[in-house]
Amino acid sequence: EDYSLFMSLKNYFIEQRKNTYESAEYKAYYGANEKKVELNAIKDCFYGGAWNSFPEDIRDRKPKAVEKYKKLLKSEIDFYKFLQYEFFTQWQELKEYANEKEIEIIGDIPIFVAEDSADVWSNRNLFSLDSKGFPKVVAGVPPDYFSADGQLWGNPLYDWKEHSKTGYDWWTKRIENAFKLCDIVRIDHFRGFESYWEIPFGEKTAVNGKWKKGPKEEIFNVMENKLGKLNIIAEDLGDLTDEVLDLRDELGFPGMKILQFAFDSDEANAYLPFNYETTNCVVYTGTHDNDTTKGWYSKADKKATDYVRRLLNVSGEDIAWDLIRMAVGSVAKYAVIPIQDVMNLGSDARMNTPGKAEDNWQFRFTEDMLTDNMAKGMKYLVKIYNR
Repeated sequence: EDYSLFMSLKNYFIEQRKNTYESAEYKAYYGANEKKVELNAIKDCFYGGAWNSFPEDIRDRKPKAVEKYKKLLKSEIDFYKFLQYEFFTQWQELKEYANEKEIEIIGDIPIFVAEDSADVWSNRNLFSLDSKGFPKVVAGVPPDYFSADGQLWGNPLYDWKEHSKTGYDWWTKRIENAFKLCDIVRIDHFRGFESYWEIPFGEKTAVNGKWKKGPKEEIFNVMENKLGKLNIIAEDLGDLTDEVLDLRDELGFPGMKILQFAFDSDEANAYLPFNYETTNCVVYTGTHDNDTTKGWYSKADKKATDYVRRLLNVSGEDIAWDLIRMAVGSVAKYAVIPIQDVMNLGSDARMNTPGKAEDNWQFRFTEDMLTDNMAKGMKYLVKIYNR
């Protein structure tokens, strides 16, 4: 019944906006995203199964099979075209409105993509896959202080030699599309461009892996030659080598500084603002992967809470805004403040707990939760610190 309702709505809107859907812009958008909408429709045909479980002909995208399914599922493909184009146009309207108000949008892309994605399905030669479309090796990170087994992410790894042969065309298009949606792009796990942890497919943990070299500066130099200056933030958190930091600095990308990480060691901690070696960085009170600042403070050990109170000369009763002031007052090029910290919310408002499969990414707030005092407080800090 839900599907029938959606199809009725689709047909209604298509009729209302018939000229739009016959436009060159719509056709161009579909042309650039046809693999994505085709895969969505075909997956529905096979009860949501992964593409590498499809019958061999369509799994391998044989031309006759592709044409057969495009005809068979024309209505379903049109439905996904409609949904994606509507979202795209609405997002563009929102972005244009924000930019008119001199507001820039920061987007976020992971270095790796999902195995069951149109990117992998339609570009199998660019990934380390076997003849049936399953990964030979997968992504993750090795064991460290936080995890004896490391982290087994399971994403298929790139065949960087093949990417190089194409002039990094797929990556260039990916970044180009990201900049259509956003003004600044943060690349998650930036270190993977210098070296990445390769784990044999089928392993239960990330222990039995090995470091492999990435494309380093070559990929970014090629993309900048094609696209111009890249407004990128490098996610450079974790245990990094000098080679990774040198690559970040050579490319001129700002790295990340997290204030919640600043108080658990000593005065030499690199996340403390007075230790920032450059203004070319982005300071966060916490990120989407951290607890809220109020939640973090309630769970932090006595050494950390004592240090932050003494350093800032505060009581800790309004710790979220104390760290907001610290971030905004730093020399970092950008200061990013989660809305949960602006609203001084506790751990129940946490956005994400890494590695947790359920009950994540569910934070919501209503307009009435944002008060005039919050706006005045942010305006005051921005003004006195000349942001």
